[in-house]
Amino acid sequence: MTALEPATKRKRISKKNKSAWRKTDIQDVEQFLEDQRQEERVGTFTDKQDEDLFVLDASPQKTKATVLSVKQKRKLNAKKPMRSHQALENTSRVQDPIAKRNHVRQKKNGRNIELEVCNPTKPRHRQANSDRGKYYEKLEQRLEDKKNKKVSIDKDIWQEVDFRDAIPGLKDEKGWISRDLALHTAGNIGKKVVKTHSSLHHKTTKAKKFELPHPGMSYNPSPEDHQSLISAVVDREEGIIKKEQHLKRVTTSMFSRVTPEERDQRRLQEMSQGIEDEEEANGKNTENAEEDADKPYHTINAPVENKKKSKQARRKELKQKELTRQTELKRKLKQQTADLIRIKSIRHELDDEEEDLNDLKKRRKQRAEKAKFEPKRLGRHKFEEPDLDVNLPEDVAGNLRNVKTESSLLKDRFHTLQRNNMLPTTKLVSRKKAKVKRYERNSHKEPGVSYQDLKDRRRAAAAAAKAAADIKI
Repeated sequence: MTALEPATKRKRISKKNKSAWRKTDIQDVEQFLEDQRQEERVGTFTDKQDEDLFVLDASPQKTKATVLSVKQKRKLNAKKPMRSHQALENTSRVQDPIAKRNHVRQKKNGRNIELEVCNPTKPRHRQANSDRGKYYEKLEQRLEDKKNKKVSIDKDIWQEVDFRDAIPGLKDEKGWISRDLALHTAGNIGKKVVKTHSSLHHKTTKAKKFELPHPGMSYNPSPEDHQSLISAVVDREEGIIKKEQHLKRVTTSMFSRVTPEERDQRRLQEMSQGIEDEEEANGKNTENAEEDADKPYHTINAPVENKKKSKQARRKELKQKELTRQTELKRKLKQQTADLIRIKSIRHELDDEEEDLNDLKKRRKQRAEKAKFEPKRLGRHKFEEPDLDVNLPEDVAGNLRNVKTESSLLKDRFHTLQRNNMLPTTKLVSRKKAKVKRYERNSHKEPGVSYQDLKDRRRAAAAAAKAAADIKI
């Protein structure tokens, strides 16, 4: 309270009850305690040094503020503590109420590798540091050699190599060590083998990497080779023609040809089936309805009568069922007796059936084995052998200068890759050009003539030309 403020008269309140004590003004006491706690946390002015309270301004009066770049600001901000960690800092000056507190250091589990490397105290620590240094020296040397070394291809990457040949003791001639056990052992001795797909260990096609062309394709072939090539091409073309004729015979030729008038008549007759019958039925129903209107009403179905079977009928029915059962039992016993008599013939039938089944299994196995080495369907299209390139006898030149080329080396290599299951089979897709509607510019039109008039003129000219051509014919 300052001297300028007027003196306020303190209210005298009865403090008879406990609730009356809440009306007491204790703000000055709380302010004193808050100041005291603030001094304990931060400290008093008497405890602080002059350097903490005052700053000596030694900079000149007229100086321009240095403008820091973004990079310099980032460096300065990186040195400052993070704002998210400021709440964890202890800024209180309050002393520990328990002066003699027993601080127990928690022992870490395991080894402190960083301490062993920085401050080795045991011989094994020093040995580990020296071994680590040698390892890193060898690693740097190996990386340097790898960087300066030229890539040398001194082995065939397509050669099939068994990993058991490089590790002694894994390839057993008697077959005691299986391949799975060899893989397990190689992984445990530090020579792990990468597992590959089973298709990489056996051939999937019998096609050769490079097939020599037919001798008749030479630019100067012998007559026999050229004739054999022509005969092979003729046989293939005859097979294609025979297949097309078969398809035409079982599809197009099976249906008879009719005139357009007869076709329309048949279609009209087919689509009008049932209409006339419905009209006749509707007429008859109308007549019947008129006749039934005069007759008295009666139900369509006869009334149901509850006719119960007599005891004699039930006895006869049971007797008939027993007789049927006895007859069926006798028939089965007779069949069993007949089967016992013809055991040999049944055995022969079973043997024949088993032999047929074995032949079927054998044929299926051969078909599956043959399909292993055929070109696979890698895409949506099936591989088909390309046509043989052949020159007719009059086109055979006899020298390279006048030879007529019929094949392409690029196409041949492409088909070979498809045959060897390295590329999917594709087909040439021809896209139809979109019909573009064309308009003539107004600047190119005749004055007073519209586009429709020009179109009509062109149509009339085309019709006149067609009529003149028909007259000449």
